Amino acid sequence: MNPYLHPRDEILRLMERIYRYRMTTTSGGNLSIREPNGDVWITPARVDKGALRREDIVLVRADGSLEGTRKPSSELPLHQAIYAARPDVRGIVHAHPVALVAFSMVRAVPDTRLFHQSWHVCGAGGFAAYELPGSAALGATTAATFQQGFDCVILENHGIVTAGSDLQQAFHRFETFEFTGKTIIKAHLLGRPVHYLTDAELALSRSRQPLPEPAASSVEILPTSEEKEARHRLAEFVQRAYRQRLFISTQGSYSARVDSSSFLITPYQIDRGVIQPEDLVLVRDGQGPAGSEPSRAAAAHHAIYQAHPHIGSIINAYPVNATAFSVTGAMVDTRTIPESYVVVRRPAMAPYGLQFEDPAALAAILSPMQPTAILENDGVLVTGSDVLEVFDRLEVIESTAEAFINSRAVGELSPMSDEVIRELDRVFLGIK
Repeated sequence: MNPYLHPRDEILRLMERIYRYRMTTTSGGNLSIREPNGDVWITPARVDKGALRREDIVLVRADGSLEGTRKPSSELPLHQAIYAARPDVRGIVHAHPVALVAFSMVRAVPDTRLFHQSWHVCGAGGFAAYELPGSAALGATTAATFQQGFDCVILENHGIVTAGSDLQQAFHRFETFEFTGKTIIKAHLLGRPVHYLTDAELALSRSRQPLPEPAASSVEILPTSEEKEARHRLAEFVQRAYRQRLFISTQGSYSARVDSSSFLITPYQIDRGVIQPEDLVLVRDGQGPAGSEPSRAAAAHHAIYQAHPHIGSIINAYPVNATAFSVTGAMVDTRTIPESYVVVRRPAMAPYGLQFEDPAALAAILSPMQPTAILENDGVLVTGSDVLEVFDRLEVIESTAEAFINSRAVGELSPMSDEVIRELDRVFLGIK
């Protein structure tokens, strides 16, 4: 987050994202930021979250006095209690996203061991028993749960509260926790057991080695016009993937080949919703630039580009429906409609950890006839000739996965016949 961004603007921008992506309602949800001097900036009470303005944000001074044209959120006691219990916390998100509300209604907490990224971003989730909204009792109960070390807390029959060292981190935890909850729900609809990662599997994701940096050089290599164009196009598609909910702020890697020896890729730990062309990292000859850290998927992307000269773009993504298949071991059956089969073809299944331990082996399971793979407990891997084709393929596999899951509620799946598949192979894929 921009260190020069005013707290009013930071709250406004993040609330806009939360509302836009239907992670709260017009009347629900509140955000706050605590300054080092103890002052708290917080969203106002009874103001349409879809039309929030900068001047609506309320300042609550450390001495209790108020500044602003509005009254502070009725959940101010909740925020103040958490800040008192956790001196390290500087930002709080409270809202009612549908998946986490579903968990709150059944007194359950999503298990973030579903994905290594969810575990590392959120940690284990906590649970706070029901108390009246806006009451001091709710604040005390919730703060006591945060005091135990939790950063994401389900409120019984209410919603979710996340906290962080700043509001951006609290938001990342909020969005990642909701995504985890959504994926668990979708996975259960497939009717198969959900696999959660062990301690050893979680550690595996941290053991992969970053790309080496090149030796120091006094010669500055200026970007070519091809690289500049690739940066502009790739950044546009990263933001589009976020808008389409194929990425979330903390998850998703996208790369594009610049030439035979280099490619651009999303950076490590940069919010996918606000990626700019200059944020993208150029990997040349398998080496990352000094001072910039590419996505942890960069080594796998490098291995794929080396093995497959026809591939011009790669995505690692966590669209919720396709990702439900990755945590259950179920396969996405693309024999549903012609578009699904022709665009996605038959996805491979890669065991967990292959992308960390043996990128070359991961590259080997891909081919022109098998351009996609379901990665166990790690979403999907999609390849294509350019950023548009790979994005389209990602959208189609997600739509196919969602249709497959939805079909379970209306009847038995009736895939296309072998005769139809042979005709599609012949007409669209050139297979005799």
